[in-house]
Amino acid sequence: MLTVPPKVTDRAFARLAEIGAAPAALRVAVEGGGCSGFQYAITLDETAPAAEDLVLEKAGQRVVVDPVSLPFLADATIDFADELIGARFVIDNPNASSACGCGTSFAM
Repeated sequence: MLTVPPKVTDRAFARLAEIGAAPAALRVAVEGGGCSGFQYAITLDETAPAAEDLVLEKAGQRVVVDPVSLPFLADATIDFADELIGARFVIDNPNASSACGCGTSFAM
């Protein structure tokens, strides 16, 4: 089965450039836990991506997804939101059957 990789919005890449993330990459992973069963781990990663990692790049900014997390993020959109409750990277995941109010925990 073909896995459609996640998309990264221009706004997310622009925020990475704004904070001067490069040469670090935004690493997006899915881990077990959280109040809904899975949770997103979004970090700035200084280490070089592994050969099997998916690297999404634009204008020198990179977003990295490991191969274990990739099926959970198939066809998802990685974005940046600047709202009254705070500014953060967010994931719109069509695979999630439910999500927690915190926005980092989800079920499939």
